[in-house]
Amino acid sequence: MNNTQTAGALLRQWRQRRRLSQLDLACEAEISTRHLSFVETGRAQPSREMLLHLAEQLEIPLRERNRLLSAAGFAPLYSQHELSDPALAPARQAIEQLLKAHEPYPALAIDRQWNLLAANASVGAFLAGMPDFLLGPPLNVMRLSLHPEGLAPRIANLALWRAHLLMRLQRDAEISGDEALFSLLDELRGYPAPAEVPAPPSDAVLVPLQLHSEQGVLSLISTITVFGTPNDVTLAELALETFFPADAFTAEYLRNLANST
Repeated sequence: MNNTQTAGALLRQWRQRRRLSQLDLACEAEISTRHLSFVETGRAQPSREMLLHLAEQLEIPLRERNRLLSAAGFAPLYSQHELSDPALAPARQAIEQLLKAHEPYPALAIDRQWNLLAANASVGAFLAGMPDFLLGPPLNVMRLSLHPEGLAPRIANLALWRAHLLMRLQRDAEISGDEALFSLLDELRGYPAPAEVPAPPSDAVLVPLQLHSEQGVLSLISTITVFGTPNDVTLAELALETFFPADAFTAEYLRNLANST
């Protein structure tokens, strides 16, 4: 997206990205199609409240809502602090507590581009032997997972897990409109990959991450946690991914691993 675009042009792009017609959005926002058309073409100057209302209907990320406001001549509404900033101390403490409490199982915090922000001690064992160029900074979790010199050779179900990660990344890119994510997606698709993607077992309810270890194959399932109702761009773009053992062998392996370090 061009930084010099008008607010109306940006709204039109987000509406099209969400695959909504003017009529669809006008109905959802409870405004006339004519008024929306005038806003998009610049024939009407929307108020700050109207822009925020339309942004809410379009689920525009906070970072891009600030940009939308600026394009219309309004001050940005949402703050953006570094995670280390004192203003985010309560959130940072919550992250640290969640990561620590999840041990001996792996947990990590990532930003909108899948760069690692924080991790608990259990993640370290899975990074052993990784080349320095993949460890950053920044360490990109997607790149590390699928790079042929990264975790990919250790992933027992690489075809299935790769397809799962690429689908997640494509969805993130489409929702956020972040060009860096589209570039990362193109990069990852260019990595060597198994010839075909097998279907998950018919009785599977989740796609696990299966990793080779010296004692056998580990099987992990993951959950994603985000902050509710964030008003800061950094917090809105932050996610915690926590991994749980999918079987008794993996649970015992991770407990023993934590006790040995």
